[in-house]
Amino acid sequence: MSRDAHIQSFFLHGPAGRLEALLNLGAPEAPLTAVVAHPHPLFGGTMHNKVVFHAMRALNDLGLPVLRFNFRGAGSSAGKHDEGRGEVDDVRTAIEWLRHEFARPILFAGFSFGAAAGMHAACPSAEVAAIASLGTPMSAEGWLYEYSLLAACAKPKLFLSGDHDEFAPSAELAAVVRRAAEPKRFVLIPGADHFFTGHLDEMRAALDAWVRDVLLVPAADV
Repeated sequence: MSRDAHIQSFFLHGPAGRLEALLNLGAPEAPLTAVVAHPHPLFGGTMHNKVVFHAMRALNDLGLPVLRFNFRGAGSSAGKHDEGRGEVDDVRTAIEWLRHEFARPILFAGFSFGAAAGMHAACPSAEVAAIASLGTPMSAEGWLYEYSLLAACAKPKLFLSGDHDEFAPSAELAAVVRRAAEPKRFVLIPGADHFFTGHLDEMRAALDAWVRDVLLVPAADV
């Protein structure tokens, strides 16, 4: 494991082999840890995606230790893409690593495919305290996403998207949010597309505000 004052680079031991990971260190007294999952690896998604990076920064600026990782077959991670099935286990691996390392409640955040796959691990997990779904996809590149599990997912949830998201028409996404269990918050950023192009600062601010309001995390001097 290599480390400097702010970040650790290492591999998680996943069910399909090692998963490349980065941990942005947080404040020692942080009440939560976080994991951020990246978009579809077959279309260039990795843990270095801009939305994933900005989500990490928003959470890390609040003092949270934040774990990012590459799904199987992405970057230097072993294995091959499993159409969202094995990727759920990859998220479980990340959650379990955070539980073992920090023994604190976990905030799961995912962008696009990372949100769609990761919620299947995060919703039933006793370790996950809250879920932030960024750019929740309805359909993309022939893929259709289904969210019936949200009806029984009683954790605090943020659904944060652009109102010009090409993979999630606002009316369809609003219907998904209506069927999701409380508590929940639905935020649409005016003019933003799926990747929050030109609106990443607004995305970060909305994520920051939700964490502060719902999870009561004060700003950290780190």
